[in-house]
Amino acid sequence: MADIYPTFQYADAAAAIDWLERAFGLTRDKVYTAEDGTVAHAQLAYGTGMVMVGTATPPVHRPESAGFAVYVAVDDIDAHHARARAAGAPVVQPLRDTDYGSREYAVRDVGGYVWSFGTYRP
Repeated sequence: MADIYPTFQYADAAAAIDWLERAFGLTRDKVYTAEDGTVAHAQLAYGTGMVMVGTATPPVHRPESAGFAVYVAVDDIDAHHARARAAGAPVVQPLRDTDYGSREYAVRDVGGYVWSFGTYRP
């Protein structure tokens, strides 16, 4: 069980969840909706990790200037990169091999958050 759960707020959390599944391979664990039909809280899993997602309420946080990124370790980085690109994820860091033995890349999601994926497992 993890002790840290990154949390993301999106203007359209339902659409973001669909995109995160398609682009990054996350899976829905739980999704709770508010009375107005928006996503109040959702939990998305990837391997042994999990993130939480919800609908942003004003004021909406601007992730482009936040200096925040999530790192996710994946086994088949080339296939994962192809999947994200096919879903239209804008590339922030092209797929590359690092000096510390990782193969990795970074993209923005539909809400502007930066997600880094690589083979390095701390």
